[in-house]
Amino acid sequence: MFTFIGGILLLILGYFTYGKYVEKVFGVKERPTPAYTNSDGVDYVPMNTAKNSLIQLLNIAGVGPIFGPILGALYGPVAFIWIVFGCILAGGVHDYLTGMISIRNRGAHLPELAEKFLGRSMRHIVNAFALLLLVLVGTVFVSAPGQLLYDLMGGKVGLAIIVGVIFIYYVLATLLPIDKIIGRFYPFFGMLLVLSAIGIGVGLIVTGQAGNIPELTLENLHPGGLAIFPLLFLTISCGALSGFHATQSPIISRTTKNEGHGRKIFYGMMIAEGIIAMIWAAAAMAMFYDPAAPFGEGLSAVLKEGGPALVVSKVAVMMLGGVGGTIAILGVIILPITSGDTAFRSARMIIADYLKIGQDKVGKRLWIALPMFVISAILLQLDFNILWRYFSWANQSTAVIALFVGAMYLYIGGKNYWISLLPGIFMLLATTTYILEQPIGFGLSTEISQIGAVIISIMLVALFFWQAKRQKECGLSLEEDLTGWDGTMKEGGYDFTCKGL
Repeated sequence: MFTFIGGILLLILGYFTYGKYVEKVFGVKERPTPAYTNSDGVDYVPMNTAKNSLIQLLNIAGVGPIFGPILGALYGPVAFIWIVFGCILAGGVHDYLTGMISIRNRGAHLPELAEKFLGRSMRHIVNAFALLLLVLVGTVFVSAPGQLLYDLMGGKVGLAIIVGVIFIYYVLATLLPIDKIIGRFYPFFGMLLVLSAIGIGVGLIVTGQAGNIPELTLENLHPGGLAIFPLLFLTISCGALSGFHATQSPIISRTTKNEGHGRKIFYGMMIAEGIIAMIWAAAAMAMFYDPAAPFGEGLSAVLKEGGPALVVSKVAVMMLGGVGGTIAILGVIILPITSGDTAFRSARMIIADYLKIGQDKVGKRLWIALPMFVISAILLQLDFNILWRYFSWANQSTAVIALFVGAMYLYIGGKNYWISLLPGIFMLLATTTYILEQPIGFGLSTEISQIGAVIISIMLVALFFWQAKRQKECGLSLEEDLTGWDGTMKEGGYDFTCKGL
């Protein structure tokens, strides 16, 4: 219990200390934001900080900070270490920098930022990564809440009907102006999410179940003996570090009124997500604890029976009773739905930016969005576990790219770029080892995978510094108003022939 409570206190302390330091390194300015300079009544709409914060929290907190920590709980309290320090040193930095750099560049999404700061060819690579990730997220976040709702209703309503209703909502949320559905209803959803998480956390302490939470140890307690590195760092992504957030922060960068609000909106909501992850990891460890059996066997049995969704249902009902448990489950259901809709919305915006298609007319938004929903419907026929594995790798690979973008921005600005580069290098090692080793990738031996990951990482980091030196020599502008985004020279702008890659 002390590890659990101490971890939450560290997360809160991290917001007021390291979060403040990251903000100082970045250097906020009093200047008009894209919400005003690019106002279009659809995606660029000024909204207040409280509303932006709750929307950001719901956007980034899908089933990731619940399902991921539940699966990560099998490793034991070492999962707490990754959630706490990953959130403070990596996830918070990642979310803050992507959101703030986007604000400085007219609300640009990650593919455009990658092109500008890492090289022209990176835009195409990151576009592919981002769209793959977002469609996978949207698909996963249809099936997961659909199954939870199906179970909650006792199977009285067909799963296909439930999924169809969720899809209809996704279409509307993707097409309509952001303040019509998302801006209007998300604050209420956010309160339900917060209350459900608080209910589970308080319930752990009141019922005495918190006493079953194991205290700090670096030992790998996974009943299946799965390696901590790299698996834990891909299993628990949302709640510690998640590339999906880099696709969501630019949505809110287009509705933020003032740069000074960024720490609360971007870094602060990452901390809030970390607290949610801590609560669900602790609940998974405590509720199925059996002192007579090896650690994790009880949790593993429930996961084999019905996956993380069944764990959520059992924990909520056992902890809060029938009514309270139902409310908590509804809070969990809202999480993926409110991330799935913005996943498709973000994908629509990225495609529109890439193809330079204006989004003022609903017809233009519709013909971009509909093919994505068709692809997602086809992907729903695949096994959820396979989708989740590919999502995990694509997700953390996107996080690596976003951290390198943040590091490049700080390097060019003559600031402490290590706050972003170091976690980026660590996750580069983890994701490369994973794809080389796992059956969904190259299926190599552990030793060869780790050696290969080190070699690839050294080469890419060397390439980063080579590109950083060129960018600085070329005088790359850090802000949108000096940059020719279409690849041409603008007055006082930047010559893309200097970009190299």
